[in-house]
Amino acid sequence: MVKFKQQCCRWMPSIGLILSALTLFISADALAQSYPTKAVKIVVPSAPGGGTDIIARLLAKAFTSAFGQSFFVENKPGAGNLIGIEAVAHAPADGYTLLFVPSPLVLNPILYKKVNYDPVKDFAPISLAATAPNIFVVHPSVKANNLKEWIALGKKDNNGLTYASAGVGTSPHMSMELFNYMAGMQSLHVPYKGTSPAVTDLLGGQINGMFSNALTVMPHLQSGKLRPLAVSGSKRLDILPDVPTVMEAGVPNYVALQWYGLVAPAGTPQTIVQALQAEMIKALQNKEIKEKLAAEGAEPVGSSSQEFANLIKGDYQKWAGVAKRAGIEPQ
Repeated sequence: MVKFKQQCCRWMPSIGLILSALTLFISADALAQSYPTKAVKIVVPSAPGGGTDIIARLLAKAFTSAFGQSFFVENKPGAGNLIGIEAVAHAPADGYTLLFVPSPLVLNPILYKKVNYDPVKDFAPISLAATAPNIFVVHPSVKANNLKEWIALGKKDNNGLTYASAGVGTSPHMSMELFNYMAGMQSLHVPYKGTSPAVTDLLGGQINGMFSNALTVMPHLQSGKLRPLAVSGSKRLDILPDVPTVMEAGVPNYVALQWYGLVAPAGTPQTIVQALQAEMIKALQNKEIKEKLAAEGAEPVGSSSQEFANLIKGDYQKWAGVAKRAGIEPQ
């Protein structure tokens, strides 16, 4: 009898730990099954009215209808998206604070020293909403009617080719640095404070070329003031069916995309992630959302959480390598 009591005493701590773990598991599972029981905040790390904000609001509307609880957008702009991103990275992992974010999520830790989040470890990816390629355009005075001719010019010593961007570390800059490396050519980067002045100088012929989004350059392509040479995605754009991808035009495996996606803080219950993922995929089939994405030069995706996680990790590694080769130091 004494021996049995001694064994029970030894077992009690283990039984207590098991019961505690089981209680936590059941509580988390119950929370996920009843989700959501209150309003859900979707943080957008940029100002109202931009492409990221517009798409996030359409998704919030779709989620509200699907879940029967309010999903609302809260804009937290500033510091290159850092303020909004960091707020969600350190929020409770309960599914009630989400982040709808563009691809600078992975660029910020590469470009800035004071970044208080890890894009791979601090978030639970839910789904990739959309991707948007850039279009490489040149001024008509440039003696290159296609990408192969541009590359041939760029391989000459002292070629004098210049390209513009909206600033150091922006998507067009990084896309061009990757292109130069993979094509084995050189061109001089001329950074501007924003897209508008960069395009203005390109139209004036002070700059030879640049990567830019479809929304910005389409009017100038239609007027003949700029010439498209290639798109940076894995397939051609419906609005420019005759313009090849960079891969088709002679640079194998080149893909550089801007993207938008939904993430939650790391540790968010998987059941909640899966529920949001399923409804997001449905929402991206909505005609209004498709039209808004098309207006931004983007294409709906609706990926699994694992596919989105792979993209985040892959892009982080890819752009870190580009920055290192280009000598871009964190500021």
